[in-house]
Amino acid sequence: MIFTFAKTISPYVQAEFELARQADANNQPQQAFIHLQNAHVLGQNSTYLHVKAHWLMLLWGVRQFQIKEVLGQLLRIIGAATKTAIGWVPSGNTGGANISPFKSLPLTTEHAQLIKLAQQAARRE
Repeated sequence: MIFTFAKTISPYVQAEFELARQADANNQPQQAFIHLQNAHVLGQNSTYLHVKAHWLMLLWGVRQFQIKEVLGQLLRIIGAATKTAIGWVPSGNTGGANISPFKSLPLTTEHAQLIKLAQQAARRE
C-alpha cells in the first residue's frame, strides 16, 4: 500500500514542486518555500518524495544563504532516507529547519483531503 500511496499522492506533490520552481523563477523565495513545505506534508510517507522535498529545501537554503536551513536539511535528508520506510514521520510536519523534525502539526483541510483521497485510491489498487 505504501508504494501505491506514493504513486497516487505523487501528482499533488509534483504540482507543489512545480509551483515552487515557478515562484523561484519569479523571485518569490518565501512563496517557493511554502510550496516546498506543502510538498513535504503531502509526500512525507514516501521515502523518495520525502527525501526529494528535503533536497529541494536544502537547495533553497543554499540559494537564500540560509545556513540554518542548509544544516537542518542535511540532517533531515538523513532522517527521511532512513526513517520514512519504518513510519517515523510526524504527521503535518512542514519540514523546515524552523520546526523540530519530531513535531506533529495539524493538517490543513486541503492536505487532509488529498492524503485521504490518495489513501483510498491506494486501498482500491
